[in-house]
Amino acid sequence: MKETPQQYVTRILGHLQISDPLAVLEATPARLRKAVEGRSAESLRRRPQPDRWSVTEIVMHLAEGELVIGYRVRTILEQNGVAIAAFDQDAWAQRYGGVQLEPALEMHRALRQANLALYRSLSAEQWERYGMHSERGKETIRQIATLAAGHDLNHLKQIDEMLAA
Repeated sequence: MKETPQQYVTRILGHLQISDPLAVLEATPARLRKAVEGRSAESLRRRPQPDRWSVTEIVMHLAEGELVIGYRVRTILEQNGVAIAAFDQDAWAQRYGGVQLEPALEMHRALRQANLALYRSLSAEQWERYGMHSERGKETIRQIATLAAGHDLNHLKQIDEMLAA
């Protein structure tokens, strides 16, 4: 059974607990690189189950997620209350079969660095600007960044579990 948007938010935020979202976001690129260091490309492309993503696919998902988040935040800064479209991550992932790990890691690192610079430049008022997500409703920039941090931790945990198996 597919989880509801509220169940998704609750699950993702559960990974964060009391961690500082910006600290998590800043640490993720290095944590990803360290997790895959010394691993064969074949092992990182191996799916644990046919319907589950490989480590490389997860890294690409994180990179493209960073692209989407950056666009959403910039759009909200331009127009408070703007509609935010959801996207079908599984449809996007259909292209991930031939993705190479190193470019995906670099894409994630560069986009994350740009988004962190933007977050650090925001005023208190700008953090509270919001968009109307088509599935989850009103989301402030603060909530978007916090969800992104929980999302990172969710996928880092998956990667750690896959590589430990």
